[in-house]
Amino acid sequence: MKKYLRFCLNGETQEALTLDEENIYALEGSIFGIHDKGKFLCRVDEIQSWLPPTDPTKIVAVGLNYTDHAEETGYPIPKEPLLFLKPSTCVVAHKDKVLLPEASKRVDYEAELAIVIAKKAKDISPKDAEEYILGYSCFNDVTARDLQSSDVQWTRSKSFDTFGPYGPWIEMEIDPSNLKVQMIKNGQVVQESNTRHFIFPVPELVSYISKVMTLLPGDVIITGTPSGIGPVQPNDTMEVHIEKIGSLVNFVDKKV
Repeated sequence: MKKYLRFCLNGETQEALTLDEENIYALEGSIFGIHDKGKFLCRVDEIQSWLPPTDPTKIVAVGLNYTDHAEETGYPIPKEPLLFLKPSTCVVAHKDKVLLPEASKRVDYEAELAIVIAKKAKDISPKDAEEYILGYSCFNDVTARDLQSSDVQWTRSKSFDTFGPYGPWIEMEIDPSNLKVQMIKNGQVVQESNTRHFIFPVPELVSYISKVMTLLPGDVIITGTPSGIGPVQPNDTMEVHIEKIGSLVNFVDKKV
């Protein structure tokens, strides 16, 4: 399966492809247009400095897209997608640190499937959504749960710097309708579900959001988290694992 990734090599940003999750090749052309595999660069296990796969202008988040998560939070099942935004400044890469802000006494993990947009999308239909999708990645919608509960809206609780781990790459050749989604904290599975349990499936989400706002190449839609949300502490390790995509690993630390 073809995966697109970015990382630093010898101080330079590399755009690359891997077809086997082991060998990394330079990207020739544009990932948002005509492209091909170029020269061999390195092996995946040799990457020291990962970058987020894209630089999104926005992260469009969908709340309560699993029935079980809506039930555990006490919110009613939504009749249409519940949207909020995370800023681009919250994004960090695979193996980066997530910093706990002093303003919050409880910060939670949220494992989510990310949809990455391939081209400008406005007012598209669900049946046309696939042609606007570059691929899929892992995302951790880190949330200051106490602030989410105390605020009228969710912006502050979702927007702290480092609250958007994204990566490690974009899988470009999968069907997103039946993928196991897990959060593994310190080696223990604490969230587990499947995208077949989405209240609103991927094509419907992309279409709905495109009728609210214009989606641009590299933008990210995060599709909601399953039940099992819980807090993290300094020195915890969070791993979002999604079937056929891989694992996004991040480390929790105190705010500097």
